Amino acid sequence: MRIDEFNYELPDHLIAREPVNPRDHSRLLVVERKSGQISHHHFFDLPKFLSAGDCLVRNTSRVIPARIPCLSLDGKKFEVFLLKKKLGNPNVWDCLVKPGKRVKEETPLVLKDQTVVRVRKTPSQSFEVSLPDRSDFWTWLETVGEPPLPPYIKRKLTPEDSQRYQTVFSNELGSVAAPTAGLHFTERLLDELKKNQVQFADVLLHVGYGTFAPMRGVHLNDHVMHEEFYSIPQKSLDLIKQTQDSGKRVIAVGTTSLRSLESLSVFGAEGNTNLFITPGYEFKEIKGLVTNFHLPLSTLYVLVSAFLGQDLCKKVYQEAIEKEYRFYSYGDAMLVL
Repeated sequence: MRIDEFNYELPDHLIAREPVNPRDHSRLLVVERKSGQISHHHFFDLPKFLSAGDCLVRNTSRVIPARIPCLSLDGKKFEVFLLKKKLGNPNVWDCLVKPGKRVKEETPLVLKDQTVVRVRKTPSQSFEVSLPDRSDFWTWLETVGEPPLPPYIKRKLTPEDSQRYQTVFSNELGSVAAPTAGLHFTERLLDELKKNQVQFADVLLHVGYGTFAPMRGVHLNDHVMHEEFYSIPQKSLDLIKQTQDSGKRVIAVGTTSLRSLESLSVFGAEGNTNLFITPGYEFKEIKGLVTNFHLPLSTLYVLVSAFLGQDLCKKVYQEAIEKEYRFYSYGDAMLVL
């Protein structure tokens, strides 16, 4: 299949650059896979579509302040974007650097608190940065780093972003992008779902920068999928199996939760997954999906096309555009049943 089959035109004004307040007042498009029926609601209506015993699988990864503004010793502006820790050396991170062309073999950079870090260009022409070894590392990083909002949100950060670019159930730091389908949940909505006996199974997938990366090549099988660490605890595995055995629905909250579950049969309950779900894939674990509206030519749009079917996916996205839904990370949501 050609990559260009997964393109669509989106008017610029439909790219959400601000979050909706409250979170659960974003819109919710509901689509039934078998009938193709589409209806329009708000996210706070979610309980109407779930039954007692259904299980929502949510990703509890927390976003790190991965975007670090800094200066060279002569005062020129730089930005370091953390990607992931290097294996075997917890103080060294793979990173992106802007402007990368100014980095020679090793370049010292000064952070907001006057800490000096060193950025190096690797033999493979990528970058790595040495960060200080501190017992309060994550607290310190909050003081020098910023939320890694996606590049299409072209505005200055606000204090609200530090809180709104996290899900209310996030707990383990490690993502450099938010698992955005979870951003719509509020504590009030979670309480209502629990009262309705909807169950929750927590998984962990640390979202990598590759979630923003466009597919490369001509055909889907030309694209090399990025790897992301995931883990599914035994408690969640047991609950998911219990739900399936009882005939109730397992519904993934977001593509990251979906990829974690569908990685079970390939990589086990924990590891690094590079699973690329494309049309024709046979879904083994889930019966439904909560997701945002994704970028054209992205692996996430391909995944949703695989779950909905290409024709229905195109129809759904076209209707969302016509109804002026808000797209991407801070945008509206879709429930596929």
